[in-house]
Amino acid sequence: MTTTGTGGSAGAAGAAGARVARAGAASGGAGAARTSGAARTSGAARATGTSGAARTAGGAGAASTAGASGAAGAEETGPVVIRTRGLTKRYRGGQLAVDGLDLTVPGGSVFGFLGPNGSGKTTTIRMLMGLIDPTSGTAEVLGRPMPGAARTVLPEVGALIEGPALYGFLNGRDNLLRYDRADPTADPRTRRARVDEALARVGLAAASGKKAKAYSLGMKQRLGLAAALLRPRRLLVLDEPTNGLDPQGMREIRSLVRELAAEGTTVFLSSHLLDEIEQVCTHAAVMARGRLIVQGPVADLAAGARGRLAVTTPDPGDAARILREHGLTGLSADGDRLTADAPPAAVDLADLNAALVTGGVRVRFFGVERGSLEDAFVALTGEGFDVAG
Repeated sequence: MTTTGTGGSAGAAGAAGARVARAGAASGGAGAARTSGAARTSGAARATGTSGAARTAGGAGAASTAGASGAAGAEETGPVVIRTRGLTKRYRGGQLAVDGLDLTVPGGSVFGFLGPNGSGKTTTIRMLMGLIDPTSGTAEVLGRPMPGAARTVLPEVGALIEGPALYGFLNGRDNLLRYDRADPTADPRTRRARVDEALARVGLAAASGKKAKAYSLGMKQRLGLAAALLRPRRLLVLDEPTNGLDPQGMREIRSLVRELAAEGTTVFLSSHLLDEIEQVCTHAAVMARGRLIVQGPVADLAAGARGRLAVTTPDPGDAARILREHGLTGLSADGDRLTADAPPAAVDLADLNAALVTGGVRVRFFGVERGSLEDAFVALTGEGFDVAG
């Protein structure tokens, strides 16, 4: 890991961080996970802190529509925290990882970044943070061009990308002290108070004296998040923030994300857990094969998914036959539960229910269940959800 800072602190960090970088190197050559807030450096992993005051977005951003692929996105007004136009990344050998991405992240949102494995999400995040250069197109973060303005933008950004890069021989508290010391804008007089507050906020206060190499995956995730929260940030970028956490830990991280958003921090997160995105995010974007499929408020995306007609009956065979006779498609039976594609709006549900009863079907439940974000995702990408790519 290469940390930005002065004196022996940065030097010691470099030697130790090299081991972490080798262990956590990511595909594509840019290296290990980052706990960011840093200026762009030559090392594989970056710690928080750079010189230079962050510049505000200055009220950036009029309304914008999504969809490099032509899919319509929801129009957003007000300040825009992240904006890309035609952002493209082609690796050596011709692999097109991101293709003409037009992304708009409104200020104050909790923005979910979704896509199947290999869809270009992590590559996009790395371009936004200045860790790799785009092949073409532009990216703005907090109203400033990236990677050119990395030294003025990144002090206002906290990031946890591809998992935390930690000093295994140091305990949790000393890891955070080292990260904070590498930030030349951090006040050393309040350093320990900031570290204590960050540890408490992610639930690691009691384990702060334990060496990081003995931490579980979930504890390492918490410590990486604490590093990103050492200073107030206008933007927090999280790549799979609940990876390795148990259900209670996931609930706590979701609660923390909501708190940060309520305090005015914009949170941009990728996750392979669709229900998590639906619970915590206000907006989302869907990627597939390197292209943006759609973006907009989560409620609108889910509402756009076609619902399913559900019937619970001890006579599923007869019910399926009658529904098929009335033109319903996509029938699927699971025990006494039968589902089908929702009928067109012109079809009266009461008539369908009456037809079942008249046909001797004993109906225990009948109704249309609203589409979920998962339904919308599958409909948009034509594939199931794997892990973040």
